[in-house]
Amino acid sequence: MYSVLLVDDEPHVLAAWSLILVNEGHGVTCASNGVEALECLKHQVPDLIVTDWVMPLMDGLTLCREIRAQTRLAHIPILGHSAAPPADVLQPEWNLCLKKPVAVSLFLTTVGNLCKGAV
Repeated sequence: MYSVLLVDDEPHVLAAWSLILVNEGHGVTCASNGVEALECLKHQVPDLIVTDWVMPLMDGLTLCREIRAQTRLAHIPILGHSAAPPADVLQPEWNLCLKKPVAVSLFLTTVGNLCKGAV
């Protein structure tokens, strides 16, 4: 199906969403912060990036800005996924934001829609 880069500093969040996405047939790569995510993006371009907002080393906003500044990556849809999203959740750096916790059905529907370009 689709390839997804998950970025979150909470290992249990990465493990849970990774398992759910893999069970749905998606390919998943995980990174625990923005620096690791950018390293992953040097080697593969996913269909979707799902990122937390508050992380060590490089936060979600900085990661999104770095991605949008690179021509090779700027087209990738980005889903913010955070317990503490910014006040303006419709940041130009990402396509959508879901507040943690989020229902599995909503998460999967949103992932599918973003990958298909339906959002």
